[in-house]
Amino acid sequence: MEAIESRSAAETEALGARVAARLAPGDVIVVSGEVGVGKTTLIRGACRALGIEGPVTSPTFTIGQRYEGGRLPVSHLDLYRLESLEGEDPALLDDYLDGDGVAFVEWPAAGAGRLGRPALEIRLEHADGERRTIEIDW
Repeated sequence: MEAIESRSAAETEALGARVAARLAPGDVIVVSGEVGVGKTTLIRGACRALGIEGPVTSPTFTIGQRYEGGRLPVSHLDLYRLESLEGEDPALLDDYLDGDGVAFVEWPAAGAGRLGRPALEIRLEHADGERRTIEIDW
């Protein structure tokens, strides 16, 4: 476990780039933290480092987005609106977790049992102002 302090959105994105350097096809990265703590900012940094251009935004209202065109395809899921996947279509996450790319999952608790063992677990917390504490289980 590594604990890192980020003092800005730019530093959080740079940490996302560090994360991206370690990723391989099939990796699932779970990203936890309060609303507004910088989960999508970190994922945007990883996407940029993987060569994804264009907007990287939270898919809260669509469950997931898929970004192509970089070193690896990137799936970005946000399970905030789901309490669990019980009662949902069993194939709901299949297109996002197909193994040819990497998948970042925000609010992963709802996906427990369906995400497999994550390659990385990242937790972000507000410190004060723009500062964040970010813990990464490498």
